[in-house]
Amino acid sequence: MPILQIPAASTAHTLRVELQSGAALESRIPEWESFLLKADDVPLSMHPAWLHVLRQGLAQVPYCLEAFTGDRLRGYLPLAFVHSWLFGRFLVSLPYLNYGGPIADDAEVSGRLVDRAVEMADRLNVRYLELRDTKALDHAALPHQLTSKVHMRLPLPDTNDALWKKLDAKVRNQIRKGQKSELTVAWGGWDQLSPFYSVFARNMRDLGTPVYGKRLFAAILETFPERAEFCVVRSGKQPVAAALLLHGWNITEVPSASSLRQFNHTNANMLMYWHLLQRAIERKQRIFDFGRSSEDGNTYRFKKQWGASPTPAVWQYYLRKGDINAMRPDNARYGTMIRLWKRMPVFLTRWLGPRLVRGIP
Repeated sequence: MPILQIPAASTAHTLRVELQSGAALESRIPEWESFLLKADDVPLSMHPAWLHVLRQGLAQVPYCLEAFTGDRLRGYLPLAFVHSWLFGRFLVSLPYLNYGGPIADDAEVSGRLVDRAVEMADRLNVRYLELRDTKALDHAALPHQLTSKVHMRLPLPDTNDALWKKLDAKVRNQIRKGQKSELTVAWGGWDQLSPFYSVFARNMRDLGTPVYGKRLFAAILETFPERAEFCVVRSGKQPVAAALLLHGWNITEVPSASSLRQFNHTNANMLMYWHLLQRAIERKQRIFDFGRSSEDGNTYRFKKQWGASPTPAVWQYYLRKGDINAMRPDNARYGTMIRLWKRMPVFLTRWLGPRLVRGIP
């Protein structure tokens, strides 16, 4: 099922598509937000202000295509131009996030927006156009797709007690162990950015993955001060688990979360996720989105134990050069690089990682 169901507008006039870029983007965000919020259950990661975040936090070039009938907005498609000398050029909707693609009131409008995006991909000479959605768009230019991952979502009850009763006995036991491990849990914004990033950067190094720069998370806080926050779990003064939480409209999601492996025996990660879920319930949210996972993978099983269920994640491509799997981290060509990255000092990965990752779609 599509995550957005926006009422259709009149088609009495000719449909036209316009491109917005540069300073004009900022002035259009309020109208795009109003259009988006006609739907129910909207994750914050679909908000059009992410175009600003990606420009400020990843130095990517944002664009947005708008479709109109007369003066009435019928839909829009946010895009980011990702480019580097090492990896090449890409047009993505949207990097870092799990959601993207056209926000439109019907299939015709979505199709016209994709038509223009394909033209942009040709003009920018990218390797491919990538649209991250929850459903497949029926478009001749998008024959390639990845469906190997799913979104893991948990319907939330009204109270923490009701959620606790729904949890498996093994999960409740692990949470209790975390509560007995002399851990502390703190919430915040700017005051928790550095401890969050210290855990996140260390964990990304351990996974062999280039880390996003702190600048990205600062841009998120600046753009969504009332809807983005960090949760940090400490053992004494040591941050041992941390997560970024985004509160949308009826949906809370966790796009970035990490824990330090040497503290696994404390169940810090389980304690943290219990607090994340409670926080979403406190904010009267109806759905908790754990993010994407490969079916039957380790993170899939971790999320499933909380009661989360899979929903489709469909990434579609207009491929111009190469292979859609060329940039996937599980590509065999990156095996040696990943092994070397795991051995690098964390301070070096914190310097080099952001310079690499902003060029990766």
